[in-house]
Amino acid sequence: MMAAPTALDLLRLLQRASDAVWVDGGWGVDALLGEQTRPHADLDVVLPAADVSRVRQLLEDGGFAVLRQWLPTALALRHPDGREVDLHPVTPTDDGGGDQQLPPPDPPFHYGPPVVGRLDGEEVLCVSAESQLRAHVGYEPQPEDRADVRALAERFGLPLPEGYGPLP
Repeated sequence: MMAAPTALDLLRLLQRASDAVWVDGGWGVDALLGEQTRPHADLDVVLPAADVSRVRQLLEDGGFAVLRQWLPTALALRHPDGREVDLHPVTPTDDGGGDQQLPPPDPPFHYGPPVVGRLDGEEVLCVSAESQLRAHVGYEPQPEDRADVRALAERFGLPLPEGYGPLP
């Protein structure tokens, strides 16, 4: 499992190769909530597709190896010490967000502009609650997905996505 200081260190490393990295996934949910709510195995980030090669080289130079290569949709790398990072490349859009190419026949997934969250007390750019909720549809959610979605919907006063049931 990845501790919050480790996630922040990894985020700072990624920012050396891209100044437009936003925290996504479980750590992104926790950044929006301002506290760690569960253990995390990896750090998911959104970044411009144009920065992927530079970020990948930086990580490989630091000992990371490719775990899953699903480009142009995603690229996951793992360090021998167990740290994992999952890159979600996007094409920047006029609204300040970005479009992630998904496998055909799915249309691109649109991330709205990043927002500021807090990870271990430090301000970080992260994926918005609305984008997080939209990202949690189209598959069978795991218990941690259900907990993340409920926490975001409750905190931000947003409706639950289809398949997550009404708030109590």
